[in-house]
Amino acid sequence: MGLFDKAKDLAGKNKDKIEDGIDKAADVAEDKLGDKVGADKIEDAAEKAKDAVDKLADD
Repeated sequence: MGLFDKAKDLAGKNKDKIEDGIDKAADVAEDKLGDKVGADKIEDAAEKAKDAVDKLADD
């Protein structure tokens, strides 16, 4: 089993925890950078990250 296979396995088993972490990181980023970057950009980035986790976990 290669490194990528291990990552896929862990992502599949811990998908909810990973997505919760992404949400928490996005909340912190919004608090710190929301005015400078824009909350909508931060939310878009968080959604793309969660989509990537979904894709990795489903493969």
